[in-house]
Amino acid sequence: MKEHNILGVILAGGKSSRFGSNKSLSKLANSKLIEHIINKIDIYFSEILLISNDNNLKIENQKIKIIEDCIKGYLGPLVGVLSAIKYANSFKNKYKWIITFPCDTPFFDKLIIEKMIEKTITTKEKIYLIKDKKQRHNIFGLWNTSLEKILEEDLNNNFRKVDLWTDKIGCNFIEKDIQNENEFLNINTREDLELAEKIFKKK
Repeated sequence: MKEHNILGVILAGGKSSRFGSNKSLSKLANSKLIEHIINKIDIYFSEILLISNDNNLKIENQKIKIIEDCIKGYLGPLVGVLSAIKYANSFKNKYKWIITFPCDTPFFDKLIIEKMIEKTITTKEKIYLIKDKKQRHNIFGLWNTSLEKILEEDLNNNFRKVDLWTDKIGCNFIEKDIQNENEFLNINTREDLELAEKIFKKK
């Protein structure tokens, strides 16, 4: 199943300051962290866009295009969303949606991809984020490509936080029951990576 009007996007433009180096290139169970994400989403998209400001990042997959943030100086994930929407809109009428994924959350349930794809068929809304009973997961998002102009304007007016901006526009949620307590584990530190290694060994 490949959705041709949806662009799959991995957001990897952060500084990885708490990790100490580009965490997306760190090894987890003999594969790079970024490769775990690619392997999970690959089947769903005809093209995958990777947003990264690391010139050393190379991925051997012909389906993947790597670009930098369209606004220099790391200003948060909304800039990555805008960069992806701009890229999607550079192909006239090819992509109506983008679906974004973080580069550092390897245990997420692929069911959320299917749920977001389903929304593109039926919804008139512009934004959906994943939410469980405890919190919202702002980087797992479905974004309509018509949002480009307003997002760019608001970023220029110092909107930086995903939750504030999406609430301003009108945020909808896809509810997700947690089947695995580590499903949304973010790898931000070396200690997080060690924990992820332990989880993989138990699988």
